[in-house]
Amino acid sequence: MNIRTLRISALSLLTAAVMALASCGSDSKKADATSAEGTKGSGFRVDGSKLIDANGNEFVMRGVNHAHCWYRGNDDAALKAISETGSNTVRLVLADGEQWQKDTTQTVKALIDKCRANKLIAVLEVHDATGKDSVESLEKARDFWINVKDSLKGNEDIAILNIANEWMASSSASKWAYGYSAVIPKLREAGIKNTIMVDSPGWGQAGTAVTEAGVQIFESDPDRNTMFSVHMYGTAGRNSQTIENNLKGSTEKSLCMIVGEFGHKHSDGNVDEEYILKYCKENNIGCLGWSWKGNSGGVEYLDISEDWDGKHLSGDWGEVLVNSENGIRATSKPCSVFS
Repeated sequence: MNIRTLRISALSLLTAAVMALASCGSDSKKADATSAEGTKGSGFRVDGSKLIDANGNEFVMRGVNHAHCWYRGNDDAALKAISETGSNTVRLVLADGEQWQKDTTQTVKALIDKCRANKLIAVLEVHDATGKDSVESLEKARDFWINVKDSLKGNEDIAILNIANEWMASSSASKWAYGYSAVIPKLREAGIKNTIMVDSPGWGQAGTAVTEAGVQIFESDPDRNTMFSVHMYGTAGRNSQTIENNLKGSTEKSLCMIVGEFGHKHSDGNVDEEYILKYCKENNIGCLGWSWKGNSGGVEYLDISEDWDGKHLSGDWGEVLVNSENGIRATSKPCSVFS
């Protein structure tokens, strides 16, 4: 083989190599695009302190809680009225049978369908484990979600799984983290892909526990798609400094945090509800008021509406939550999946 032939061969090899590299780059980009396309539209996801919807847009929750499991016959009226307040989210009380009538795959699916019809994001929580320190109660909630997982499948774009309402009366961050770090992987192993929400311990009011141990829980989720919630009454929501302490430490750790419940007062004291609304607006933090209607046992003052269809909001609470300067009507934006 002469020099000219060698040069031609070398040039041919070089050209082939460049073309191969270009092809690999193109294939890689195609793979990335395919992956991105596969993710788009699949559901909510957590990105640092932000919640991102199925269209890739930041979503900030504004809305209320509704006690479905105690007032099953009022779901239609309540959800329609809640939507008409401008709310973009409703947190729904469900039951796993430990204390109240157990929900089923059919009842959960029906609720999600009603939320979709009313253009509401559904945060679904099991209430039976409220204030219980036993891991067994949390595991029962876990088993409930696994049993009704077919109602969640295909609804990842509007349904968020709030595993258990206010699990743990104790404020122990280590025990709280241990329980959820064991339960969340089991939910993922069962094929549940929805964004998960975890309430703070201490009857939901120990928001600083999220700062202390939330990263451990987040990293226990194979999908890295877990967010957190603090409930603000007279303990966690009593003044501006306490409110900030229960939120800021977690968001500064790039954990996604919302106020999952709050009122204007409770048995443990008064709440600075106007500062909660203001702080959440200024920092793009979700907040959901407790609760639409049906409170009893001396806390009827927490009713947002005096009737199920929302014709008369309560003066001290409902009007502030819905119609004040930083209230729902002024700050809520619909989730882009409904556009």
